[in-house]
Amino acid sequence: MDRRRRDTMDPGLPLRAEPPQDRASEQAAWPFVGRAAELTALEAVAGEVRNGGLRVVQLDGDAGIGKTTLLHHWLDGLPDFLVLRAHCHALERDFAFGTVRRLLRSLLAADPGFEHGHPLNGDADSVVRMLCLPDRPHHVSGARPDGAEAIRSLTHLAFRLARRRPLLLAIDDVQSIDPPSLRWLAGLVHQADAHPVLLAVTTRTGERPAPEALFNELAHPSICRTIPLKPLAPGSVERLVAEVFDTRPGDPSFAAAAHAATDGHPLFLRALLCDARRSGVRPDSKGRESITTFGLHTLHREIRDRLCQGSEDTAALARGLAILGDRRPPELLAAYCGKGEAVIRCAAAELHALGLLRAGDDLCFTHPVVRDTVRAQWSPQEVGEAHARAARVLHLGGRPDEEVAAHLLAAGPVQGGWAVSVLRRAAEEAVRRGAAETAVTYLRHAVHQPITPDEQAQVLLQLATAASHYDPTLAVSYAAGALEGLNDASLRTKAVGVITYSSLLTRDHRGLAVGLAGLTAELSTQEHPAPSARERRLRKEALRWWLEFERPSLRSAPGQPSVRVDEELTGSTPGERQLLGIRAFDALRAGKPAGEVVELVNRAGVNLPTFSLDLFPLHYCVARSLLHLDQLDRAEQFCGNLLRETRARRLDLLSSSLLVYKASILWARGDIGEAAATAGAAAEGPWPKGEPPFWLSLEAIRIDTLVEQGDLETAETLAARHAGTDPADVSWEWSRFLMSLSALRTARGDLYGGLSLLRECGHHLATSGALSPVIAPWRSRAAVLQLALGRRRDAHALLEEELALARRCEIPRALGVALLAQGAMTDGPRGLALLAEAVSTLERTPARLELARALHAYGRALMQRDDRAGARTAVRRGLDIATACGATSLAQRLQKRLHDAGGRATTRTAHPGGNLTVSEERVTALAAQGYSNKQIAQRLFVSLRTVETHLTRAYRKLHIAGRSQLVAALGNAGGSS
Repeated sequence: MDRRRRDTMDPGLPLRAEPPQDRASEQAAWPFVGRAAELTALEAVAGEVRNGGLRVVQLDGDAGIGKTTLLHHWLDGLPDFLVLRAHCHALERDFAFGTVRRLLRSLLAADPGFEHGHPLNGDADSVVRMLCLPDRPHHVSGARPDGAEAIRSLTHLAFRLARRRPLLLAIDDVQSIDPPSLRWLAGLVHQADAHPVLLAVTTRTGERPAPEALFNELAHPSICRTIPLKPLAPGSVERLVAEVFDTRPGDPSFAAAAHAATDGHPLFLRALLCDARRSGVRPDSKGRESITTFGLHTLHREIRDRLCQGSEDTAALARGLAILGDRRPPELLAAYCGKGEAVIRCAAAELHALGLLRAGDDLCFTHPVVRDTVRAQWSPQEVGEAHARAARVLHLGGRPDEEVAAHLLAAGPVQGGWAVSVLRRAAEEAVRRGAAETAVTYLRHAVHQPITPDEQAQVLLQLATAASHYDPTLAVSYAAGALEGLNDASLRTKAVGVITYSSLLTRDHRGLAVGLAGLTAELSTQEHPAPSARERRLRKEALRWWLEFERPSLRSAPGQPSVRVDEELTGSTPGERQLLGIRAFDALRAGKPAGEVVELVNRAGVNLPTFSLDLFPLHYCVARSLLHLDQLDRAEQFCGNLLRETRARRLDLLSSSLLVYKASILWARGDIGEAAATAGAAAEGPWPKGEPPFWLSLEAIRIDTLVEQGDLETAETLAARHAGTDPADVSWEWSRFLMSLSALRTARGDLYGGLSLLRECGHHLATSGALSPVIAPWRSRAAVLQLALGRRRDAHALLEEELALARRCEIPRALGVALLAQGAMTDGPRGLALLAEAVSTLERTPARLELARALHAYGRALMQRDDRAGARTAVRRGLDIATACGATSLAQRLQKRLHDAGGRATTRTAHPGGNLTVSEERVTALAAQGYSNKQIAQRLFVSLRTVETHLTRAYRKLHIAGRSQLVAALGNAGGSS
């Protein structure tokens, strides 16, 4: 029997073999009966994968029901699949990517040439370096990749393997899988619908891995077929008895009694029939009388009786295997048991003779029930002491930190600083692999080890950093505790950084109060003038600026943030780059010329490294500056890079918050439908503490899109949720929200209410030092309402101020919006000239929605001069743009204006700027370049269904049948006018 079969055999249903001759052969061979229906179902699933696409199959049943043997019996009959196998162990549930590593080792075993000189060598090298296979330390060269690179490589590797031949990932006992591996599998299933990939898992009934939501994605009925394994039927038991005792036909009464005694459970059947055969019982009516009621307690008693027959060395080895786990090297077991290797090998032979150990060099119990029986003989305190001993032996034996940490988690406090060091190193590795929750588990245990107060503070800081990946409120709490005990200035600054960053991602004010209470005092502390302290001072200034910007209530004085950013900066250090980013955003808010802001952004953001807490708020300032500078292509690329990175590193909260930024970019482009969909996706979470970060910005985008779509009732419902919001706690977001609320009030005819909200918006912006109209063009909106209310002087004063600021900041969108408002309220040729300049200015920007509004106003002015032909041209163009943007309300006004000018809307051939939406244009452009639907979805961070919907609508608008006609259709459309 080969090694793979021994490793995966379940006593329930092993392969058919020759009749057993002794205990060893009985353990190694067992007939396979009673699973024909399950095998047929499995083969049907495999056939679906052969035809293309992804499928998941789940074998579910009680312990010992035969899931493992059925799985591997089926796998051995699939020569056309590349089969990678892994078995999950409960003790190793906290091993980050432990299951993935076993799958990769299976690949290396199946294809020895895989790692070197292989067509997939690039991906293989990256993945092997990430997983750091202990048996290949010398094959790995170069720096180990970060979690983002490794996850991408792992996914690409799976896809490439699947393109060579159908790929089957078989995972046994998936209820014990580690969370990072489960996340990767869930992501793979989400992305691999066009690849021939089959995921086969076994689960114990009633047990599910954590997080359960991810497993539910894997086991969703749309892609997964669940095959429950039931006990063997009476007919199957009769065939089993006939084969075990080599009697054909056998006595049906004996088989019926065996079925009644065991309920057809394969594990119990095996124990009963093996004992009966060894005892000389025959399968006849006389033998039937010897079969007594059989249950799990009987099996436990049988195992205990067999252990009692062995020597003390045998019992010691059984205890060692029960704690250390199967397939441990003899030298490790010898160290744990305090015996020589020769003694351990003799004890292994004795355990094998007792029927408790499988045949072969690998030391492995015949079934998990044996391990449970051995461990059941210890008290909880004895189990903890045994794990503590195992941890020390593994540590001294040079085993990986996470392997040692698994036993430390099961033990109580362990004397000596080595345990804390192991747990901290294991946590660092877990974070690097994207398993922050695992890291927190390790570090929580480290806090309760016997350590000094200074060490405890450092562990708390490490805990805060790990928790910031998924629970910012928890991170603030840990960082605040660390701040109380840290003496090192650099570590204190790092703790402040964790608190400041985490406050970005939470709205739990009670949780924040713990960390923010003494934060401003900490940031105000003067550093020693030594040159080595300069970087810390710059870092603290950056954090203090961001905190005062984000939390106005923490400012020491009104007006602009008090941090000093006028120092000469070259951008040669992280602290200088952070302050350059802050200086850029400050200059933008103050309305400085765009060229000056761009130069600062470029210096701060050149070769921008990957996101880290130590660089915060550099990425934040660069992102917001690019958005307001109207460099939307660059902003979108920046957002896409960050999304790929944060998703691969499992920074779920930060990834979801980036969707708010993406929705802002889409809104700035005028892509109303896609902005609404993205904002809706961001609002759905995951948010463990309720509301998402930037929640008012998110709601402002949703309200704006609803107003433009004409759905005022839903917009009112969203607005009503924030009636009691305290503006002191929402900072700059409050001004953005007031703008949207004013647009809603104005759309409902409440001009006084809309004007009042805009005035409040202006007050908050002025208080924060934001003068630039590119941040919020509240003055031009307020001027329109002032004029409608008969206050022409006030209106013109506001417009003159905004126009001057817009010309000063030199950002075309801001200038175009100000010119539009000025022209709309100016009569005669000057008003027409201002509107023409507004149209010309906005044409050079990505502000499609504002351009459509300018064309509407320009068409109306042309109508007033009786230039109906010119008006029709302008209004029809504005109508096309508004329709493409999804601006229903504006499109209706343009439609009416076109009718008044004597024209009618016509269905035009779609082209950029025509009646394809912005999202449809981008999707069709990528499709025309040869990208698949899946690749388009990955590049644009949308679902596959969204891509399909956009393409279907585009085909209809372009009057084509499918993708093959896209290039010609887009080429012709692009040349039309």
